[in-house]
Parts: sequence; structure tokens; C-alpha cells
Amino acid sequence: MSKFKAKWRAWRALPLSERRQLLRLLMLLPMVHASLALAGYARTRRWCEHLSDGSTWQRASAQDIDAARRLTELAAIAGRHGITEASCLRQALVVSTLLRRRGLDAKLQIGVQDDGETFGAHAWVAVDGVATDVPGIEIHHHPLSR
Repeated sequence: MSKFKAKWRAWRALPLSERRQLLRLLMLLPMVHASLALAGYARTRRWCEHLSDGSTWQRASAQDIDAARRLTELAAIAGRHGITEASCLRQALVVSTLLRRRGLDAKLQIGVQDDGETFGAHAWVAVDGVATDVPGIEIHHHPLSR
């Protein structure tokens, strides 16, 4: 089976709501990419926070956490298959913005990993303190304070 057919079948297997989310992510990730290139991190983050500024945050239910994790998975898919490859920072900025627009207290986390030989950095989203991408990411990456 060709690569295109496999991707088409995977697309068709997604529920309609997830296809819509994926299309939204495919549009938003390049916008954040361009904003980071043109305006820098601080202005892009402020812009994302402004777009998602809610006066009250609701406590996330288990269903909300599951939905946030699925949105994060879809962002990773969009990040790999979009017009630009989106890094974890770009994905986390978009995911945190969308979750905050839903009224969830989603926080962008940036952490570093230093195991003595290699250095790594990662950005992820936490909803009510729960990481939405890799469970236990905080153990391997030390979050930086804002």
C-alpha cells in the first residue's frame, strides 16, 4: 500500500471532530512558527495568552485531561505532517492556547534535561499540574520558572 493511501486511511479513520481539530492545528502551527520567527518568543507567548485570556478557570475532570492528551497527540501529528515541522515549543504554545480557550488552566512548561553528557530542552503543557504529553516528563526535565 502506498504511503498516501495509508495516510488517507488514517485520516478517514479519525472521528469528524478530530479531523476538524487536526485541520485547525495544521493552520495554527505555521502561524505560531511565523510569529516566533518575526516577533520572538516573548511577544508570541503574550499573543497566545491574550487570545486565550479567561477570567475563570474550571477544574479539569478526568475527561478533560484525556481530551487534552488527545489534542496534544493531534498537535504532534500536525507538527510532523504540516507545511513546517513544528517543534515541541510551537505545539505547546498552540495546545495551551486552545485548552485555555476551553476554560482549562493549561500552563506552558519549559524544562531542561542534563544527564551529565547531553543537554536537552522540551516544552509541554500541564493541565492542573498533569502533563498532557509524556507522563512523568517532569521527572526527566527540570521545569524552568517563568
